This record gives sequence, C-alpha cells and structure tokens, in this order.
Amino acid sequence: MVDRPNERGSDDDMAALADVLRRSPPFAGLPDQVRLEMSRAARIEHFVAGEVILDAFSVPNTEVFVVIAGPVDLWNALQHSDDAADERLGSGGIFGFSAMQIRRSVGPLARAADAVTVAAIPASVVEPAFASRAGAAFLAEQGAIARQRVVVSPYSLVDDLLFTQPLVVDITDQIADVARLMTQRHSPYAAVRLRNGQFGLVTDALLRQRVLADGLPATAPAGEVVDDSVPTAVLGDSAAEALILMLDRNAEFLLVTDAAGGLRGVVTPRDFTVSPTTGGVSIHEQVRRASTVAELQERIRRVPSVLDDLLSRQLASGKVITVYSAIVDTIVRRAITLIFAQHPELSIDAFTWLSLGSNGRREATPSSDIDSAVAFDDGIGEGEIERYRVVFGTINRLLSGAGLTADDHGATADRLAFARTNASWRSAAQQWLVSPEKNQGAIMTSLLVDGRPIHGDPGLPAVTEVFQEVRRHPGTMRLLMQESLSKRAKYRSMRDVFTRRETFDIKTHALLPIVNIARWVGLSVGSPALPTTERLKAAAGSAMLPQEQAHNLIEAFEVVQRLRLRYQIEQYERSEKPSDLLVRDRLSPIDRSMLGQAVHEVAAVQRRMDNVAVYLPADAWSGPAKT
Repeated sequence: MVDRPNERGSDDDMAALADVLRRSPPFAGLPDQVRLEMSRAARIEHFVAGEVILDAFSVPNTEVFVVIAGPVDLWNALQHSDDAADERLGSGGIFGFSAMQIRRSVGPLARAADAVTVAAIPASVVEPAFASRAGAAFLAEQGAIARQRVVVSPYSLVDDLLFTQPLVVDITDQIADVARLMTQRHSPYAAVRLRNGQFGLVTDALLRQRVLADGLPATAPAGEVVDDSVPTAVLGDSAAEALILMLDRNAEFLLVTDAAGGLRGVVTPRDFTVSPTTGGVSIHEQVRRASTVAELQERIRRVPSVLDDLLSRQLASGKVITVYSAIVDTIVRRAITLIFAQHPELSIDAFTWLSLGSNGRREATPSSDIDSAVAFDDGIGEGEIERYRVVFGTINRLLSGAGLTADDHGATADRLAFARTNASWRSAAQQWLVSPEKNQGAIMTSLLVDGRPIHGDPGLPAVTEVFQEVRRHPGTMRLLMQESLSKRAKYRSMRDVFTRRETFDIKTHALLPIVNIARWVGLSVGSPALPTTERLKAAAGSAMLPQEQAHNLIEAFEVVQRLRLRYQIEQYERSEKPSDLLVRDRLSPIDRSMLGQAVHEVAAVQRRMDNVAVYLPADAWSGPAKT
C-alpha cells in the first residue's frame, strides 16, 4: 500500500462512507453508534487507475478496506502479475478481512481499476462487525465463494511435477530386457501396461526381491514382477491431494494418467519438493530415511514448522491436518522399523499396528495423543506378546521424547488391553457388542471403530468387522448414544462466569461432542467411513440427523479444527507446548464469536438427539427423517 498521510476525509467522503456502511453487510445490522465509531476511525484515501491499494501477500494486514466509490480489482493468489483480476469490487465492496482475521500474509492484492475512494478501518474497530451473527454469516459466505474460485498457481497441479517421459514396457517383455532398459534410462522403475488397460510398475526393489532373493528366472515376463497397486492421479489433480494420497498409501511412486487413462508420467515423493503447496512436506521423505532413533526424533521436532509453512502457503487447514496425520503415520512406521531392528528375535510381520483416535480418523493436530492398538497373528502366544509389549513401550517412549505424546488413559499398544491376538479381539468385540456396559465395552467400542491399520497386514484385525453388526442390537445402540452425548458442548458455563475463568478446552467442549455424534450416527447407518465429516455426510437425512443438522455440524467441525490448528501453531511459534486449552484473550473477537456459534450449533443437535431418543424407537433412529 502506498504511504500516505492519515486523512479523515472530506465531509462528502464521510457522508458517503456512512451511507455505504448503512447498506452493506456485515455493517448494515449494526447499531448506528457502532457504525459512527467506525466512520470516525476510518482513513479515507483516493487512488488513481493502476495504483496498488493493498498488497497483503507481502505484509500482514491490520485493516479492513471498504470501497466508497470506483472499481477495485482483486487478485486472490500469489501469482498474479500477468493474469486478469479474480474479481472486481464496486461501492460497498470489502477486502482485507481475510489477512486481518488470521494474521498472515494471505492476500489479496488490490489495485484501483479507475479513480477510487476507499476507507481503511482499523481491525480493532471493525472486529465487532465480524463478531456478530451477521458477520459470521458474511465470513462463511465469503469462504464458500473463495472455495468455488480456486485459483491454481504454478506447481500446484500434479501436471507440473512431470519432467520426463515414462519408460513403458509390455507385460510379456522378459525381466532381463526390462532391467536393461531401466539401466539405460537410469530409471528406478518401468511402467507396465496391464491387460485391463491400466498400468503397474516394475521397480528396482521388486527386481531384487523376485529375481535375486526369490530366484525367479530373468527370462520370466514382466507380468511376474509387476506391482498393480500403485496409486494413480489424473492430470488436473492438485499436487497437495496427490501428495496426501501417496502419504496415506505409504507409496514410493504415483502414476499420473490423462482423462483417457493414458500414462503421462510417474512421480516420487522427492518431486513434490518443487510445489509451493507441498514443498514443506519433504520432511516426510526425511522421516522415511531416518537411519537412527536420534535422527528420527530430530525430524519429528521439525514437523510443526512444516504445518506453519503449509498454512502460510494457503493450503486449507483441513488439508494441512490430513497431511499431518499422514506424516504421523510415517513417523510411527519408521519408529517401528528402527526399534524392531534392535530386536531381531521378534518378527516385525507378526502383528498389525492400528492407529486409533484422531489419527485413526486422519484428524490429528500437534496436541493429539498417539493412540494405538495391535492385533497379533493367532499363532502368537501370551508369553511372546509380553515381549512384544516391552518393545511397543520403547516405541512410545521414542515418540514421547520427540513431543508426540501417548494417551494418558492408556490407549497404547504396550498395554495388555490393547495388544491381543486377532481371535482375542474378535471375542472381546462380540462381548462388548452384547454387553457394552461391562468391561468398559462402550469406551472400547468407541476407540476401536476409529481404528486404521498403518503397519502389517490390513486384513488381520477383524475386530472392526464385528461392529458392523451393532445396528442389530438396539440396547447397545442406545447405550452407545448415551455415551456419545455424555460430553456436552458448552462455551461458557456458570462456573466460568463466576470464577472468571479465561481458558476454554476446545477439545473437550467443542471438538469431542461433534466427533462422538459423528461416530454414533456413522455406526447407526452402517457407514465404514472414519473421518468425522464423512460420517456426518453418510448419516445426513436420517431421523436422528436431518440434513440441516448434519450441515451445521460439518461447518462447526471445520471452524473448530481450523481455530484449533492455528492456535497450536501460534503456541509452537512462542515455544509453548501445543495444547487444547485456549486462552480467550488470545482469540480475536471474530474467532470467539465463530467458536461460540459453533458450540451453540452442536449443543442444539445434542438436545434434539436427546428428544428424538425419547419418543422414537431405536430401530427407527437410522431411518429417513420425516418431512
């Protein structure tokens, strides 16, 4: 923004500003006195065509700009120099509130398209407008518009990560010929066109395993060594989404095809280092290659800075959280590998490691506990399980030493209740299903239905399959619902008012009530989904969760997670341990308002579920809502 002397503006300018505020959301519904204070605090400025009004990509903005007269062009992405403006605002248009709200350099660039008059209002004065219900609705609407007009920047598509033509061989080509071509091209892979028209890969690692270790003859066809499970992206997919897919699948390669299914290239985790939306996640590759415990712990401590970098690069908070959960998966896998290398007497293939809780749902943030369970092959005896549990305890201490804490309540693989054979898990799950009130059955059910295998045979743990039958047990469903509603959403209790408590536990009083509802409604409709929003979408329209309530919970969850992640990153920047205990004074009025309204919406859904459970029989809860 051009440096100018502070100007209050002429009487005509002030009158025009008052008129604009009176008719423009979110100011229109404010009391006259509040709008008057905004006008008095405003700085009126005039610009000529082509002049930069605001560049909030360079410097965090502390003002909100209101267009009084003239056209203003906005660019909402960092790469904007030669592109047409993303939008044009006229009288009553508002910009600069996004950077003010999250206190980061996230844009926009605003430039006068002709002679323009704007008012710059200090954030401290204008925040009450955005803290109102009308203001929250305005921000939600603007957020929806922004999501619809995603502006793609260079290296933000998977297309831009393709640098060489892929080596493609036929499924009948001999392994020796394929290996020779790979050597000539200095390529670690060869793509194989499969008979179904799709593609797989022959890699150096597969050749070493099948030929050198297993003794497969070099004259065998490529089809004997091809990996047909390599994840695939399509041209036009975002680089961030492609990276999340690779992290989630723990894949070394990603196939990229065109819309017709033709192979256009292959990318590796290293290729993502050139993408501004994924470059920081090169830490993932460093984690996978950590050769010692000390090196792994050093890499783990750097992960929060990666999240900060991703947020600064304008990756949506939900995507940042998904990336973080995938990185935690990689960390745990590497910890298992390094620690078990110190215990050759124990097989690393004898068990499946289940990630539980928020990481199981792919919703972890820096404050999240690393919950876990293990399912052993049925041939493993109790004495041997005890030896494994000692090693699992070492893994947990490794993670804890680098800042990734285990569940204080004991949901970890080194505990007896969470390390069982597959048969033992199945038997226990069946008992919890019939009698959830015994042996903490309801709590264990809630933990295990969030379980996701991240190491070992994903088909081994059958415990989650048992819970697919839960809808056939109305009594169990009722008890589980009561358990899911036991944590009530509340923003400020009477105790808080009287004791002047200045903190808010965002996990206990805002996040868990939504997560618990989503888990229960997901079970009630038989959805296999793990993420909270997917469970809510699956159950939307049921008698217990009509469409509108599901939509409200999804919005509330996104607001809560966004605030939670941003607050914890700020804690990390202040060298504080990330926590779910928010200091109210550190939240802006806008954040406090949005959080309060999110909690209000969740509480309303909880009250409705209480009422429905009274007058509607349990077997009708998952049926369609009556209109």
